[in-house]
Order: sequence, then structure tokens, then C-alpha cells
Amino acid sequence: MVLIKEIVQQALNTGYLSVAAQNQMQVLLQASYDSDDLDAFIILQRAVVAGDVKQESRTQKFSSHSNDTTSNIKLAYQIAAEIAFAAAVALTMPKNQQDQPYLGT
Repeated sequence: MVLIKEIVQQALNTGYLSVAAQNQMQVLLQASYDSDDLDAFIILQRAVVAGDVKQESRTQKFSSHSNDTTSNIKLAYQIAAEIAFAAAVALTMPKNQQDQPYLGT
């Protein structure tokens, strides 16, 4: 079984994230994953925002005269939505005491 962190590593190595890889990560995020996978997903989102990884568009471009500003705004909204999704998933995860840092008592 492919792990999210493996997909992320490939995207970081190639600088490209295909729609197929995006879909596979979405399925994995809805199934089961660990904190390492979630950390990797967040690293990938940061790499996309920084421009280090390019995402394949999920929609076809209907016009070759599209404005770069419009494309950038759409990409920013997509990234924001995906980050919000990751945060929502992380907040709904059951707390595992082994993953919690020791603060002393």
C-alpha cells in the first residue's frame, strides 16, 4: 500500500504533483494515515505554495488566453481549500497519547 509520505516524497523529488497522485492522497486521507503522513502532507502544501512543486490542474483550460492573475488567484483558493481540509482532518483525528509531547506533571 502506498503511503501519503511516499507520494509527497516523489512530488518533492520531481517538483510535480499529478492529478492521479492528488486523488490517491485524497483517498488515503479519508481512509487511514499516521502523523508522519499528515506532516508530509503539510510539507507538500507548503512546497506547492512556495512554488517548489507544481500541481497538475484538475480542470481543463478552455481558453489559451487566460489571465495569469486569475490563474494565480484560483490556485491560491485551491491551495487554501486543501490546507483547510488538512487542518479539519487533523482536528478530527482522535488523540493518541503516544503522539503527544511530554510536558511534565
